Amino acid sequence: MSFLPLLRFSGVDRRGLLLFATAFVSLFFSTLLFAHGVEEGDALFIEQASGAQLLPFIYLGAKHMVTGYDHLLFLAGVIFFLYRMKDVGIYVTLFAVGHSVTLLYGVLSETNVNAYMVDAIIGFSVVYKAMDNLGAFRRWFGFQPNTKAAVLIFGFFHGFGLATKLQDFTLSEDGLVANILAFNVGVEIGQLMALSVILIAMNFWRRTDFFPRQALAANVLLMSAGFMLMGYQLTGLYTVS
Repeated sequence: MSFLPLLRFSGVDRRGLLLFATAFVSLFFSTLLFAHGVEEGDALFIEQASGAQLLPFIYLGAKHMVTGYDHLLFLAGVIFFLYRMKDVGIYVTLFAVGHSVTLLYGVLSETNVNAYMVDAIIGFSVVYKAMDNLGAFRRWFGFQPNTKAAVLIFGFFHGFGLATKLQDFTLSEDGLVANILAFNVGVEIGQLMALSVILIAMNFWRRTDFFPRQALAANVLLMSAGFMLMGYQLTGLYTVS
Protein backbone atom coordinates (compact mmCIF):
# COMPACT_ATOMS: atom_id res chain seq x y z
CA MET A 1 0.00 0.00 0.00
CA SER A 2 1.43 3.36 -1.02
CA PHE A 3 0.78 6.79 0.41
CA LEU A 4 1.13 10.20 -1.15
CA PRO A 5 4.01 12.18 0.35
CA LEU A 6 3.12 15.69 1.48
CA LEU A 7 3.65 18.15 -1.34
CA ARG A 8 3.92 21.92 -1.44
CA PHE A 9 0.70 23.67 -2.35
CA SER A 10 2.54 25.55 -5.09
CA GLY A 11 2.74 22.29 -7.01
CA VAL A 12 -0.99 21.71 -7.07
CA ASP A 13 -2.63 22.10 -10.45
CA ARG A 14 -4.96 25.10 -10.07
CA ARG A 15 -7.49 23.66 -12.45
CA GLY A 16 -7.60 20.47 -10.41
CA LEU A 17 -8.03 22.40 -7.18
CA LEU A 18 -10.89 24.40 -8.70
CA LEU A 19 -12.53 21.20 -9.94
CA PHE A 20 -12.45 19.49 -6.57
CA ALA A 21 -13.45 22.65 -4.73
CA THR A 22 -16.53 22.88 -6.97
CA ALA A 23 -17.37 19.23 -6.32
CA PHE A 24 -16.85 19.73 -2.60
CA VAL A 25 -19.16 22.76 -2.41
CA SER A 26 -21.76 20.97 -4.52
CA LEU A 27 -21.75 18.01 -2.13
CA PHE A 28 -22.37 20.05 0.99
CA PHE A 29 -25.03 22.30 -0.51
CA SER A 30 -26.89 19.66 -2.49
CA THR A 31 -30.01 17.81 -1.43
CA LEU A 32 -27.83 14.72 -0.95
CA LEU A 33 -26.49 16.24 2.25
CA PHE A 34 -29.96 16.33 3.73
CA ALA A 35 -30.96 12.93 2.33
CA HIS A 36 -28.85 11.04 4.85
CA GLY A 37 -31.74 10.95 7.29
CA VAL A 38 -34.73 8.69 6.82
CA GLU A 39 -37.38 10.06 4.47
CA GLU A 40 -40.92 10.51 5.74
CA GLY A 41 -42.38 7.64 3.71
CA ASP A 42 -39.60 5.27 4.78
CA ALA A 43 -39.96 6.35 8.40
CA LEU A 44 -43.70 5.65 8.29
CA PHE A 45 -43.05 2.17 6.89
CA ILE A 46 -40.46 1.38 9.56
CA GLU A 47 -42.85 2.47 12.31
CA GLN A 48 -45.72 0.38 10.96
CA ALA A 49 -43.78 -2.70 9.80
CA SER A 50 -44.69 -5.90 11.59
CA GLY A 51 -43.35 -9.35 10.88
CA ALA A 52 -40.49 -10.20 8.56
CA GLN A 53 -40.27 -7.63 5.75
CA LEU A 54 -37.01 -8.73 4.19
CA LEU A 55 -37.03 -7.09 0.76
CA PRO A 56 -38.24 -3.67 1.98
CA PHE A 57 -35.58 -3.60 4.70
CA ILE A 58 -32.89 -4.66 2.24
CA TYR A 59 -33.98 -1.76 0.04
CA LEU A 60 -33.93 0.66 2.98
CA GLY A 61 -30.43 -0.47 4.00
CA ALA A 62 -29.06 -0.06 0.48
CA LYS A 63 -30.74 3.33 0.08
CA HIS A 64 -29.37 4.56 3.39
CA MET A 65 -25.79 3.60 2.50
CA VAL A 66 -25.96 5.04 -1.03
CA THR A 67 -27.15 8.40 0.37
CA GLY A 68 -24.82 8.17 3.40
CA TYR A 69 -22.31 10.85 2.41
CA ASP A 70 -20.27 10.42 5.62
CA HIS A 71 -19.79 6.69 5.05
CA LEU A 72 -18.98 7.24 1.37
CA LEU A 73 -16.42 9.94 2.11
CA PHE A 74 -14.64 7.58 4.49
CA LEU A 75 -14.74 4.74 1.95
CA ALA A 76 -13.36 7.05 -0.75
CA GLY A 77 -10.49 7.92 1.56
CA VAL A 78 -9.85 4.27 2.37
CA ILE A 79 -9.51 3.18 -1.26
CA PHE A 80 -7.84 6.37 -2.51
CA PHE A 81 -4.38 4.82 -2.83
CA LEU A 82 -5.39 1.17 -3.11
CA TYR A 83 -4.53 -0.08 -6.58
CA ARG A 84 -5.00 -3.84 -6.18
CA MET A 85 -8.46 -5.37 -5.84
CA LYS A 86 -7.08 -7.70 -3.17
CA ASP A 87 -6.23 -4.72 -0.97
CA VAL A 88 -9.57 -3.07 -1.69
CA GLY A 89 -11.31 -6.30 -0.68
CA ILE A 90 -9.38 -6.55 2.60
CA TYR A 91 -10.06 -2.99 3.70
CA VAL A 92 -13.70 -2.95 2.63
CA THR A 93 -14.25 -6.27 4.41
CA LEU A 94 -12.75 -4.88 7.61
CA PHE A 95 -15.04 -1.85 7.37
CA ALA A 96 -18.06 -4.06 6.65
CA VAL A 97 -17.32 -6.36 9.60
CA GLY A 98 -16.92 -3.37 11.90
CA HIS A 99 -20.16 -1.59 11.02
CA SER A 100 -22.15 -4.84 10.78
CA VAL A 101 -21.22 -5.87 14.33
CA THR A 102 -22.20 -2.59 15.96
CA LEU A 103 -25.28 -2.06 13.80
CA LEU A 104 -26.71 -5.43 14.83
CA TYR A 105 -25.52 -5.16 18.42
CA GLY A 106 -26.72 -1.59 18.88
CA VAL A 107 -30.27 -2.24 17.64
CA LEU A 108 -30.85 -5.74 19.01
CA SER A 109 -29.36 -5.01 22.45
CA GLU A 110 -31.03 -1.57 22.57
CA THR A 111 -27.67 -0.01 23.37
CA ASN A 112 -28.17 3.73 23.12
CA VAL A 113 -25.32 6.06 22.23
CA ASN A 114 -25.39 9.80 21.61
CA ALA A 115 -26.07 10.20 17.89
CA TYR A 116 -24.31 13.58 17.69
CA MET A 117 -21.17 12.25 19.34
CA VAL A 118 -21.06 9.14 17.17
CA ASP A 119 -21.58 11.17 13.99
CA ALA A 120 -18.85 13.58 15.10
CA ILE A 121 -16.48 10.61 15.44
CA ILE A 122 -17.56 9.46 11.97
CA GLY A 123 -16.62 12.92 10.71
CA PHE A 124 -13.27 12.56 12.45
CA SER A 125 -12.76 9.23 10.66
CA VAL A 126 -12.85 11.14 7.37
CA VAL A 127 -10.28 13.62 8.71
CA TYR A 128 -8.08 10.77 9.94
CA LYS A 129 -8.10 8.95 6.59
CA ALA A 130 -7.30 12.11 4.63
CA MET A 131 -4.36 12.82 6.97
CA ASP A 132 -3.26 9.22 6.60
CA ASN A 133 -3.36 9.54 2.80
CA LEU A 134 -1.23 12.68 3.02
CA GLY A 135 1.41 10.90 5.10
CA ALA A 136 0.85 13.37 7.92
CA PHE A 137 1.31 10.96 10.82
CA ARG A 138 4.74 9.77 9.75
CA ARG A 139 5.82 13.29 8.84
CA TRP A 140 4.49 15.06 11.94
CA PHE A 141 4.70 12.37 14.62
CA GLY A 142 7.30 9.97 13.24
CA PHE A 143 5.09 6.87 13.17
CA GLN A 144 2.46 5.25 10.97
CA PRO A 145 -0.70 3.96 12.71
CA ASN A 146 -1.97 0.51 11.76
CA THR A 147 -4.29 1.38 8.88
CA LYS A 148 -6.20 -1.92 8.93
CA ALA A 149 -6.91 -1.61 12.65
CA ALA A 150 -8.05 1.99 12.17
CA VAL A 151 -10.49 1.03 9.41
CA LEU A 152 -11.97 -1.73 11.58
CA ILE A 153 -12.27 0.52 14.65
CA PHE A 154 -13.87 3.34 12.71
CA GLY A 155 -16.15 0.74 11.15
CA PHE A 156 -17.50 0.07 14.65
CA PHE A 157 -18.43 3.74 15.01
CA HIS A 158 -20.01 3.86 11.56
CA GLY A 159 -22.16 0.89 12.59
CA PHE A 160 -23.34 2.68 15.72
CA GLY A 161 -24.13 5.67 13.49
CA LEU A 162 -26.40 3.44 11.40
CA ALA A 163 -27.94 1.97 14.56
CA THR A 164 -28.85 5.39 15.95
CA LYS A 165 -30.90 6.11 12.81
CA LEU A 166 -33.01 2.99 13.39
CA GLN A 167 -33.28 3.60 17.12
CA ASP A 168 -35.14 6.82 16.39
CA PHE A 169 -38.15 4.63 15.57
CA THR A 170 -40.32 2.25 17.53
CA LEU A 171 -39.45 -1.08 15.94
CA SER A 172 -41.87 -3.97 16.19
CA GLU A 173 -40.52 -6.97 18.07
CA ASP A 174 -42.29 -9.21 15.56
CA GLY A 175 -39.67 -10.02 12.92
CA LEU A 176 -37.15 -7.59 14.41
CA VAL A 177 -34.10 -9.84 14.07
CA ALA A 178 -34.90 -10.80 10.48
CA ASN A 179 -35.59 -7.20 9.50
CA ILE A 180 -32.39 -5.86 11.05
CA LEU A 181 -30.37 -8.60 9.35
CA ALA A 182 -32.07 -7.70 6.06
CA PHE A 183 -31.29 -4.02 6.63
CA ASN A 184 -27.63 -4.91 7.20
CA VAL A 185 -27.58 -6.97 3.99
CA GLY A 186 -29.00 -3.94 2.21
CA VAL A 187 -26.27 -1.75 3.69
CA GLU A 188 -23.65 -4.11 2.25
CA ILE A 189 -25.35 -4.11 -1.14
CA GLY A 190 -25.50 -0.31 -1.13
CA GLN A 191 -21.86 -0.17 -0.10
CA LEU A 192 -20.83 -2.40 -3.02
CA MET A 193 -22.90 -0.31 -5.45
CA ALA A 194 -21.37 2.95 -4.27
CA LEU A 195 -17.89 1.44 -4.11
CA SER A 196 -18.15 0.22 -7.70
CA VAL A 197 -18.92 3.75 -8.92
CA ILE A 198 -16.10 5.24 -6.83
CA LEU A 199 -13.59 2.65 -8.08
CA ILE A 200 -14.52 3.20 -11.73
CA ALA A 201 -14.13 6.96 -11.35
CA MET A 202 -10.86 6.53 -9.44
CA ASN A 203 -9.40 4.23 -12.09
CA PHE A 204 -10.12 6.73 -14.87
CA TRP A 205 -8.72 9.57 -12.78
CA ARG A 206 -5.51 7.71 -11.89
CA ARG A 207 -4.71 7.30 -15.58
CA THR A 208 -4.50 11.05 -16.09
CA ASP A 209 -1.29 13.05 -15.80
CA PHE A 210 -2.95 15.35 -13.28
CA PHE A 211 -3.66 12.72 -10.62
CA PRO A 212 -0.39 13.13 -8.58
CA ARG A 213 -1.02 16.87 -8.21
CA GLN A 214 -4.79 16.73 -7.83
CA ALA A 215 -4.59 13.96 -5.25
CA LEU A 216 -3.26 16.40 -2.68
CA ALA A 217 -6.10 18.85 -3.34
CA ALA A 218 -8.65 16.06 -3.14
CA ASN A 219 -7.40 14.86 0.25
CA VAL A 220 -7.23 18.39 1.62
CA LEU A 221 -10.86 18.85 0.58
CA LEU A 222 -11.70 15.43 2.03
CA MET A 223 -10.18 16.53 5.34
CA SER A 224 -12.13 19.78 5.18
CA ALA A 225 -15.33 17.81 4.63
CA GLY A 226 -14.57 15.74 7.72
CA PHE A 227 -14.01 18.87 9.81
CA MET A 228 -17.30 20.31 8.56
CA LEU A 229 -19.14 17.13 9.54
CA MET A 230 -17.50 17.19 12.96
CA GLY A 231 -18.37 20.84 13.49
CA TYR A 232 -21.98 20.34 12.44
CA GLN A 233 -22.47 17.38 14.80
CA LEU A 234 -20.64 18.98 17.75
CA THR A 235 -22.78 22.10 17.31
CA GLY A 236 -25.86 19.90 17.53
CA LEU A 237 -24.44 18.13 20.58
CA TYR A 238 -23.96 21.33 22.55
CA THR A 239 -27.10 23.14 21.40
CA VAL A 240 -29.52 20.23 21.80
CA SER A 241 -28.05 18.76 25.01
